[in-house]
Order: sequence, then C-alpha cells, then structure tokens
Amino acid sequence: MGAAGSKLEKALGDQFPEGERYFGLENFGNTCYCNSVLQALYFCVPFREQLLEYYEKVKNPDVEENLLTCLAELFTQISTQKKKTGVIAPKRFVQRVKKENELFRGYMHQDAHEFLNFLLNELVDILEKETKGTKEHSSPPEKIPNGIHMPQANGVRKEPLVTWVHKNFQGILTNETKCLRCETVTARDETFLDLSLDIEQNSSITSCLKNFSSTETLNAEDKFFCDKCCSLQEAQKRMKIKKQPHILVIHLKRFKYMEQLGRYKKLSYRVVFPLELKLTNTMEDADCEYSLFAVVVHVGSGPNHGHYVSLVKSHNHWLFFDDENVEMIDESAVQTSFGSAQEYASNTDHGYILFYESLAGNNNITSC
Repeated sequence: MGAAGSKLEKALGDQFPEGERYFGLENFGNTCYCNSVLQALYFCVPFREQLLEYYEKVKNPDVEENLLTCLAELFTQISTQKKKTGVIAPKRFVQRVKKENELFRGYMHQDAHEFLNFLLNELVDILEKETKGTKEHSSPPEKIPNGIHMPQANGVRKEPLVTWVHKNFQGILTNETKCLRCETVTARDETFLDLSLDIEQNSSITSCLKNFSSTETLNAEDKFFCDKCCSLQEAQKRMKIKKQPHILVIHLKRFKYMEQLGRYKKLSYRVVFPLELKLTNTMEDADCEYSLFAVVVHVGSGPNHGHYVSLVKSHNHWLFFDDENVEMIDESAVQTSFGSAQEYASNTDHGYILFYESLAGNNNITSC
C-alpha cells in the first residue's frame, strides 16, 4: 500500500494524529468479514487501550496462545509500527479463528455480525477462565446469540464476573410483562453485547429502537402464564434498556429468511443512522447521548456473497478501510451507506453494524 499510504499521509499532512497508525489488513481469501470488524474494534479506543495493557502483562513466550493473546498481539503490532501507514497480515489471528471455530474455516462468504458475536463471547470466556483460575464451577455461563446469560442457583442469580470486555460493551435489558387481569408486572433482566434491530424501508435508527421497545400484546396462543393468577392470561410485554453500555453496538437485521423463496434475502432498505444518537428507550429519565465512530458496511446484493468494508472515525477524521486499502473520506460519505429507497438500486453499500461510544465517558473500565 506504499502509494496509497503516502497518499493518506499527504491528505492528512500536519493533521496526522500523533502516535496513531492507519494500517490496512491483508485478505486471506474472503476474510473481509474479519478485517472490517477488526478495524472497527481497533478504533474503539477504550477497548484497544485495555487490549494493549493486557498484552503488556502476558507477552511471555510461556503463555499459551489463544484468541485473546493473538488479538492483543495484532493490535500491539499495529500500534508499534515505525511507519504511520501500511499493510499488516493478521495471519496468526485468522489461523486462530479458524482453529477455534469451524464455521470460519473455509473460504466461503461469512457474516461479520456472527464473527463479532463469536469474538466478543470468546474473549469474555478467556478472561473469565483466567480470573477464576483452575477453580471448577458447576454451572458455567450459557452462551446465547446476544451475550452471556448467567444461570440461577436455587432461584438466586449468581453474580457474574465483570471483565473489561463487559465494561466496554455490555448493557442490560429489562423484559417487562404485565398481566392484563391482575396488572402484576413481572420483570426479567438479561445482558447484551449488541442490539439486533428489525428494519423497515425508509426508517431511522431512532424508529427501529422505538419499535424494539414497543408494547406487544400476548393473547390467543401466546398467552402469558401469570404466577399470581396461576393461569394463562392476556398480557402486555415490552423491552427497555435498564443499563446502557459504554460502547453501543447496533446490528441491523439486513438478512431475512423469506418463506416463499425458501432462502435468505438481503434487505437493502434505507435506514438513516445519525452521527450523534440520543438513546431514549431507557429506564432512566435522562437521554443517553452517543457518537458514531465506526460502521461495518456490507457491499453486495445477496446474503451469501459480497464484501465487507468499514468506515471509521479517528481524531475527527473519517477513514475508509477496504482490506489492504485505507483512504481518507468526507464525513458526508457515511450517508452513502444508509441503504436504498428503491429495492433495485445500483448502490449496494449498506450499513450493517454500527458502533457508538457514549459521550458521558466511562471511568470504570479497569482490568479484570
């Protein structure tokens, strides 16, 4: 990327952030799903800082290699480069991913969200095991698609370990169900590392979040068993954010299974996402404000083929990462990945995973 790298340095000139590195990642055959997510995570500064700090503690040849050590080594490799720009081959990390999960072993097109989910859960598992040491636990955490669900012992919820991955990405949802006969409200908390939102044509993230928290009536075959009434009753159910995460990751459900087609279809819907987001569907009265710093974009018309790139904000500049290539872009270019107002449009670049950082700051992120 010599020419492209020098072009980027020239574009930034004196404004090139001190100590920052902008490196493309080599593609090892359809590994763009991995590269795009890695770039978004690298520019998630609190996460990066914790990872670099972790590497300082474990950079010992005797330490057993795992996904966390490989990721920490890769981020350290990027951050300590003498050159400001260039290309790095994340070979060891990709090999480790393939070793850990057979889903990513072939050269098929993979899903960036599935990879992000696998990666964050795997990092949590490793940190928890390291913290617990060799101590045996009879009921380990049960993996669920959107985070970690802690089992209960004798009806009492065990206090889960909170790692620095949790402190960055984890939020808490409250699932409230109100019996329409006795009006008793049952609340159940669950953690999440990202929010998966259903999308509609010509909508916005705000409207998608509103739909996510809208009240649903449970009736007919979906009646709720009320403990107080000791019977199935009609009820109202809604989901609210009890504790907002420091880093809010939003996954737009662009791949939908179509019964009539018997396969998945990509939804190219136009969904507007703001650079500054106010989270209003929380339990607290005050809105929580977030700033967009990365977008993983799916390029292509279908779910089983295409390409992933990422748009990243670093030191008030927006950058475009496409495997080995890194370019400076204008902030307005982010809008080109909102989606298409018409079903068959020439632009197939659609925002798929959004990364927002809380403007409130987070002083509680310390090593586990």
